[in-house]
Amino acid sequence: MRSHLLNDTTAETYRRSVTEGIERVAAKLATTTKPFTGVGVDALSPRIDAIDLDKPLLDTTAVLDELEDVYLRDAVYFHHPRYLAHLNCPVVIPAVLGEAVLSAVNSSLDTWDQSAGGTLIERKLIDWTTARIGLGPVADGVFTSGGTQSNLQALLLAREEAKTDNLADLRIFASEVSHFSVQKSAKLLGLGADAVVSVPVGADKRMQTVALARELERCEREGLVPMAVVATAGTTDFGSIDPLPEIAELCEQYGAWMHVDAAYGCGLLASLKYRDRIEGIERADSVTVDYHKSFFQPVSSSAVLVRDAATLRHATYHAEYLNPRRMVQERIPNQVDKSLQTTRRFDALKLWMTLRVMGADGIGELFDEVCDLAAEGWKLLAADPRFDVVVEPSLSTLVFRYIPAAVTDPAEIDRANLYARKALFASGDAVVAGTKVGGRHYLKFTLLNPETTVEDMSVVLDLIAGHAEQYLGESLDRAS
Repeated sequence: MRSHLLNDTTAETYRRSVTEGIERVAAKLATTTKPFTGVGVDALSPRIDAIDLDKPLLDTTAVLDELEDVYLRDAVYFHHPRYLAHLNCPVVIPAVLGEAVLSAVNSSLDTWDQSAGGTLIERKLIDWTTARIGLGPVADGVFTSGGTQSNLQALLLAREEAKTDNLADLRIFASEVSHFSVQKSAKLLGLGADAVVSVPVGADKRMQTVALARELERCEREGLVPMAVVATAGTTDFGSIDPLPEIAELCEQYGAWMHVDAAYGCGLLASLKYRDRIEGIERADSVTVDYHKSFFQPVSSSAVLVRDAATLRHATYHAEYLNPRRMVQERIPNQVDKSLQTTRRFDALKLWMTLRVMGADGIGELFDEVCDLAAEGWKLLAADPRFDVVVEPSLSTLVFRYIPAAVTDPAEIDRANLYARKALFASGDAVVAGTKVGGRHYLKFTLLNPETTVEDMSVVLDLIAGHAEQYLGESLDRAS
């Protein structure tokens, strides 16, 4: 089976196989009319279960035919303008080209002797990002698998910098709408269940700094250690941005590490119009960025950045076979010295290709478009008596709820909204997300596709209302 190994003798086979695969995907993208087919688990599972992995097809074309049946036909396509659900962006072509290159060369970014130029490209991109944030001359960072890992590493550094042997005394402060990875990280870091202090948000879904100050003061009064404050620049549910300058002041006053989870809002680093919305991020001790959310990169492409490169030592372990200590004196740049991962893909290449082809302004223009679209969507929802919209967007997320004219029972309205979301997904006509606000079920548009239009949003709102009305009508029939 050596004929399947990628090397000098199989280069032409590689070219033919990859070209055939690309042509299949390109044809699919060109002919996809809905973001989803609506296939259910019960319909799709038997097709995959029937495949015997111990009996290979031995032919690329046959395998691609099979893949069409079990994956390509029923995949959820984020590039479609009526995919409006989660923080999944359509991807730019230069990044996809980068993905093809990095997969074939297969560099591992843990050590210099496995990556060479790849190491320097990643470091250049880290420097570029920290400069965009304004973290200062000794800033550093490393690429990660995503926001959850970035948040975990940032809080690991914060725990070590807190310099206490009693983990039970440590407290992390985050808003009540912050990402779940804050609580998950606390558990993984060996902190107690009460280590994360939930700080209330206002009607704008931003952390209330008065409440944060009160909690920090209480922490100090009780002899506890304010390990970190996690400010969010783009919450998952609302896209809200916490008041970063005020939080920075409080962190400085109480000696707390300031981490900014900008996994979503990092697109503002390239924005031509809305960069001021994350003013204060430059005062953070660490920052999470997810290029695969608002830089239009394929998954995965994320990074954790720090103000002081020296703090990354808390993630360092020297192994003789990999990165012995002598390499530090020899100035050999091993990225594993900074990372929680060992073997690691060259995901930085995707962003490198994007910047070299499109430039930062090109990325920023796309992100500005979806922010503008969300502003138009807010007006659309605010003017529509069928819907209640929660908060004016800071980024590109809209949270709303269908409110029928003739039904007042909140639980029944909850069920109507849940039904509408499921029915819409089953139809494949559009995909929207859901969440809870004040214990009630709401729907969510996460707008990350510049190709989406106000007309698309209007059509989807009509579909939602239609499904909800159908449910309520059937409910009334059942009750009569």
